[in-house]
Amino acid sequence: MLTWPVIGELSLKSITLTFMLVGLFGLIIPIFPGIAIIWLAALVYALVSAAAGTMTGWDWFLFVLVTLLGAGGGVVDNIIITAKLRETGTPWRSILIGMAVGLVASFFLTPFAALFITPLALYAAEYARLRDRAGAFQSTKAFLIGFGWTFLALFAIGSVMIGLWMLWAFI
Repeated sequence: MLTWPVIGELSLKSITLTFMLVGLFGLIIPIFPGIAIIWLAALVYALVSAAAGTMTGWDWFLFVLVTLLGAGGGVVDNIIITAKLRETGTPWRSILIGMAVGLVASFFLTPFAALFITPLALYAAEYARLRDRAGAFQSTKAFLIGFGWTFLALFAIGSVMIGLWMLWAFI
């Protein structure tokens, strides 16, 4: 029989999992803070569970693991893309221009616009600097490869974070 406490717990778990999955699949957008959203969902779940008095030592341990993975994920994306771009000699100015234009475009257009506009802005910045299509393309190609590796790394980290939360919430 469903009681109000059971309905509340199921609702909290469903909402938390929904936000976590939005965070995970939102990682395909270059500037989307998917790992942060997954962590924030876990934080809210932990706070509500703590307020209800249901957090055990094991639950806190899993939350700490989720937090550590989230912190690592926050650093990984910058390291992979930037390292790949720096291999080609792309200057920080061009990298920041590409990222800033993608970020602004995602606010005024759709978030998916950043998928196309960020590499185009990087290409334009590099073409303006180099006056060479091949050189600008090399930087753009490095960005796209770095983004691909970043997505895979963050998707793996986010999946582990969600898996740990599921251990915590359902076992």
